[in-house]
Amino acid sequence: MSDQMTTNCDIHGSAVVDPSAVIDPSVVIGPCCVIGPNVCIGAHTVLINHVTVQCNTTIGSGNTFYPFSVMGSDPQDKKFAGESTTLEIGNNNEIREHVTVHRGTGNGGGKTIVGDGNLLMVGCHVAHDCMLGNEIILANQVMLAGHVEVDDAAAIGGGTGVNQFSAIGRCSYVGGLARITKDVPPYMIVEGTPAEVRAVNVVAMSRRGYSEQHIDAMKEAFRRLFRENGGSMVQRMEDVLRDLGEHESVQHLCKAMVASNNGKHGRSNEK
Repeated sequence: MSDQMTTNCDIHGSAVVDPSAVIDPSVVIGPCCVIGPNVCIGAHTVLINHVTVQCNTTIGSGNTFYPFSVMGSDPQDKKFAGESTTLEIGNNNEIREHVTVHRGTGNGGGKTIVGDGNLLMVGCHVAHDCMLGNEIILANQVMLAGHVEVDDAAAIGGGTGVNQFSAIGRCSYVGGLARITKDVPPYMIVEGTPAEVRAVNVVAMSRRGYSEQHIDAMKEAFRRLFRENGGSMVQRMEDVLRDLGEHESVQHLCKAMVASNNGKHGRSNEK
């Protein structure tokens, strides 16, 4: 079946496609693309030209890959010994020029995942075992080290480097050229080197349909947690949950902060 599907595709004569690849007939594969073994590409995805999908990669529908992007290549991890690992890319993503996304590692879960509706701008790197949600924006030259998690609707400014095992929270914004060494709390704007929480990401919350009451509650939580100095952070979170805990976003913020505190060096994924 895979041979028939591949034959019916719009594949440029200079492209190289492994016989094991399963490619929907509506896929467009442009000049000088290389599709390796055990690759599956869903409907209406376009590889413009000079795109490489190395191996063991599943790509959903409606994606666009720009020239010289490389998907599913071997992880840059000295512990990787050639074990079978994967990359999974969802639907309607825009992957711009020179973006690299690596497969997982055997000791890191075995897979790298990119969700739906994401924009990865020129030169981004997504390392092994990263987990990206939906509707994320990575600006030019963002560097995600291994095991990084980026939650839905987060945006990361150009040139930012994110330490391994860090988590970037839902609806957060990271300013350009920041150095992220610990988790970024959800709904917050983080900027600087060292990066610090600066404000609530009101724009992202509004675009995601959060009510004014939710946004006002998050502003109050921000003031108490990141601007007041009285009492311990644990006590302040307890007070915030007592007074504002009916708002799901406030609960999510406090839960993420507890997880960060329980992780190594403020990274919830590193135990």
